[in-house]
Amino acid sequence: MTDRTGPLVFVQFYLDCLSHASYLVGDRTTGRAVVVDPQRDVNAYVTTAERHGLTIERVIETHLHADFLSGHLELAEHTGARISYGSAGTVDFDTDPLDDGEHLSLGEVDLEILHTPGHTPESICVVVREHADDAVPHGVLTGDTLFIGDVGRPDLLGACGLSAEDMARALYRSTRERLLTLPDDTRVYPAHGAGSACGKNLSTELSCTIGEQRRSNHALADMTEDQFVTLVSEGRPAAPAYFAFTSVRNRQARPVLDEDAPVPSLTPEAFLEARADGATVLDTRDPDPFASAHLPGAVNVPLGGRFAELTGEVLDARERIVLCGDPATAREARNRLARIGFDRVLGALDTTVDAVGDEHLTTAVRVEADVLADRLAEDADGLALVDVRGPDEVRDGGTIPGARLVPLPELVARLSELPTDRRLAVFCASGNRSSVAASVLRARGFDTTDLRGGFSAWSGRVAHPAPTPRGGVPA
Repeated sequence: MTDRTGPLVFVQFYLDCLSHASYLVGDRTTGRAVVVDPQRDVNAYVTTAERHGLTIERVIETHLHADFLSGHLELAEHTGARISYGSAGTVDFDTDPLDDGEHLSLGEVDLEILHTPGHTPESICVVVREHADDAVPHGVLTGDTLFIGDVGRPDLLGACGLSAEDMARALYRSTRERLLTLPDDTRVYPAHGAGSACGKNLSTELSCTIGEQRRSNHALADMTEDQFVTLVSEGRPAAPAYFAFTSVRNRQARPVLDEDAPVPSLTPEAFLEARADGATVLDTRDPDPFASAHLPGAVNVPLGGRFAELTGEVLDARERIVLCGDPATAREARNRLARIGFDRVLGALDTTVDAVGDEHLTTAVRVEADVLADRLAEDADGLALVDVRGPDEVRDGGTIPGARLVPLPELVARLSELPTDRRLAVFCASGNRSSVAASVLRARGFDTTDLRGGFSAWSGRVAHPAPTPRGGVPA
């Protein structure tokens, strides 16, 4: 938050579960404000603006996002704000496009638009000055062009027929010719932090300076354009499957979210009827309660942590969903799914899962690290190990000997690679993603267990080597 004595009001909002940063920028002398890269549930921006005596008159999108469904339409409905993208962007609703070098005055506060293609063709950055003639800007909102510690990926969707190499070359020029020409004391405010799939080496820091990034960001080091292209092309994590859906949805005129609307409440009978009619059961409890009793075919994605992202990695946005878990969290779950465009939530079970009746429930086995090691020693051929972590996690920390690497975002697309004649033992880092993966695999007919505590528990056990399972070579 900025100094209350100056004209600039600057508020950063950070959504941990999507590693997403958005911004309210206003001028307290005129009461005019913009919001940059909003999340879809927008009440926080509206109430914050009201608290500061500001009117949101414009929503600026730094680019067409793939990792979340942006709240531009929601804010426009709530406030009457205009929606702006860089002039290279094309969407299916009315916008007020922004040209390269254009200045937007909020009063004393000035916003300068820089076209910075590379992450996407229409990417822009927004330079914020507290006074129009300030030699050193307050900061620059860099979207997904520049992160703290990295630059944006050039290979995500929406590149209008341009190759990842074309985009990487544009990104090289945008960072060198536009952003690195700003004064070193200019603060950098990106759209994402650590954990986002939009970059590789994102910092946990939520802001920095151009000078600090010039000195420490590996992607801004002195190198040729060809070297840069190689650097940003190597070791990219798999993009969650929902990115393809969300990047298209962000271009469309779609229904807006009412984040305060209740989620339809389903009796056990209505819940079971919806399930029988083909709805996907999404169980939001933690892995151990889920394993103790759940509906056959249910997918377990715990509500804590990166709930929406994990759901988007294993389910399709077109699926009809019924929720179960804690009825008090149904609205939170619905809104978090809506943040990535999963809008087909039919309702939520109005009671605990146990109340559905034992005849409708099943259990799952979660195995302890020592037990898994013993089973591998006794019958290595009877188990196939599946590691659902990311390649960087395996590279940095190792894996269980013989495990096949199938990162969770790739799991559904790679089911044909997994054996059907052996039990699968799935693991991740801590046991959260493995419960998601195991539930998905069981729903598709695989005999599956998962490692409680994940690879951390395996690494921490009293070491005794286990044989390599048959056919379980790393992939």
